[in-house]
Amino acid sequence: MSASGAAPARRRLLHLLWIVPAAAVAAVLVVVAAQAIRDSDAGHAFLTAFPGTSALPDWTPVGFPAWLAWQHGLTAFLLLFIVRSGWSIRYAGRPDTFWVRRNDGRIRTAGQPVRIGLQVWFHLALDALLILNGAIFYVLLFVTGQWVRVIPVHWDAVPNAVSALLQYASLHWPADDGWTNYNALQLISYGVVIFVLAPAAILTGIRLTPGFTVRLRPLDRVFPIRVARRIHVAVMVLFLAFIVVHVFLVLATGALRNLNHVYAVRDDASWAGAIVFAATVAVMVAAWFVLRPAVLRALAGTTGTIRRR
Repeated sequence: MSASGAAPARRRLLHLLWIVPAAAVAAVLVVVAAQAIRDSDAGHAFLTAFPGTSALPDWTPVGFPAWLAWQHGLTAFLLLFIVRSGWSIRYAGRPDTFWVRRNDGRIRTAGQPVRIGLQVWFHLALDALLILNGAIFYVLLFVTGQWVRVIPVHWDAVPNAVSALLQYASLHWPADDGWTNYNALQLISYGVVIFVLAPAAILTGIRLTPGFTVRLRPLDRVFPIRVARRIHVAVMVLFLAFIVVHVFLVLATGALRNLNHVYAVRDDASWAGAIVFAATVAVMVAAWFVLRPAVLRALAGTTGTIRRR
């Protein structure tokens, strides 16, 4: 690494060294403050009035269908490599391998295909799969009635979400049964991820896609590239924060039962879900090492021409 490249790396490392202890201190202060509020008369009255769960309609489906478990696992797999390729695009510097679409066959365009970096191709290919998977997910979510578990139907979901947040922050987990009804904070959080963050990632990603930047040039005044890039990165950070908190709470609030819900489609404390979860993690780890530049070049070569700088 050159001296000019080493300086920014050192600065990022110093920032991390400050962020970790600062985050630890902030976490301790949040827990202390939450416990103080919880133990106060006003806090006790609030938690009594709003225990943390909003009632669902009588027709709400019970449990998780098999398609939801498959969607959950596939989405986790795709997100892992979308984040990895996105991080590489942002920090790996100028690429030395490029992909160019073949402008032949039945599908042809008037303009010349745009040359894009190999990691950009990988990122966009994963995005396409995630969008297809998401479209199927949206359809099934509304057709089966599962949408009612991620979209609030009563206004009391808001104060109940605050109540659940206060209980989590005070290290007293809210009483809930994810098999039948998420607590209100989960309800709103999942809804925001599905219906706000995911569309924001797609729309800003399209705005940043090579080739579209020229065609969408009229948007430069109202939606500049730099704004789209900042939003795209911010959405990635929010996704990562959600994933970290989500995985931590799944493991901390009854790991076996929670893993059975989303990986084995059953409501008990057996090891079935944990075994499936471990298998999916093993697949992710294996894919992480398999999907190296040589393999990506081979995959990209099936859909276009590979060129070196």
